[in-house]
Amino acid sequence: MPRASDQARPRRDPGSTGEPGEVEVRVRYAETDQMGRAYHAHYVVWCEVGRTDLMRGLGTSYGELEERGVYLPVSNLEVSFRRAAEYEDRVRITTEVEAVRSRSVTFDYELHRLPDEELLARARTELVCVNADGAPRRLPDGVRELLRGRAVESP
Repeated sequence: MPRASDQARPRRDPGSTGEPGEVEVRVRYAETDQMGRAYHAHYVVWCEVGRTDLMRGLGTSYGELEERGVYLPVSNLEVSFRRAAEYEDRVRITTEVEAVRSRSVTFDYELHRLPDEELLARARTELVCVNADGAPRRLPDGVRELLRGRAVESP
């Protein structure tokens, strides 16, 4: 069975500083409810697709971080739904690093239907940095600087 990340296709290199990462997904039949609309929980999965794609575009991956003992579980999630995505819709996920702190990072997302650019949802996730035992730890300097180079706000 394909993973959600397998259906992601980067639209452009998200590596230039200040530019948000973008990735597209197509709403699959399995992601819809009886009304043919994307089930709300899939928007959260699509945010993860955007976030992991942005991280890869910055030159690292969650797998590489975990090999170094760095884990980033989601500690807070907010989603504001505007319109429903439907079966076969193309959805663009735009991901930005909102803020980077010593032990956390916040990502903002916008999900738009293509090609009409209609806003479907806005979301925000906060991830905390923990070690393999789940104890809080500081983001490694290199990771923090990598993310700060993309952040809208970095106290």
